Amino acid sequence: MNLFEGMTFMYRRLISRDDILEFARISGDHGIHHTDQSQKLLAHGLLIATLPTKLGGDLNFIAREISFEFLKGVYEGETITCIGKIEKLMEQDTRFKAELLFSCSNENGEIVLKGKTKGMIWK
Repeated sequence: MNLFEGMTFMYRRLISRDDILEFARISGDHGIHHTDQSQKLLAHGLLIATLPTKLGGDLNFIAREISFEFLKGVYEGETITCIGKIEKLMEQDTRFKAELLFSCSNENGEIVLKGKTKGMIWK
């Protein structure tokens, strides 16, 4: 893959009730806002944070630092779009040092999560 500064990537995902309940099981976070099935479930912030990590995985990115800012809750049934951008890229022998920015938005275009990460991309 030919990488360059300013390059963008996108991933879109529908957040389902099953996703939220499975994340509660895996993480051990069983807060009632995530598990009370008599109401619309609120997604775990870290579940939404898996969208930018998916983009990183597509690049073979290994994070050293990650910063998240959670701006708005996400509920079951919402489709979230994550856009990542290579902000800085420095080529080395077997890898690139990289800084990425990302934002996740709901169907109304509202940013629900944004952040940045530093790490490396294997060649």
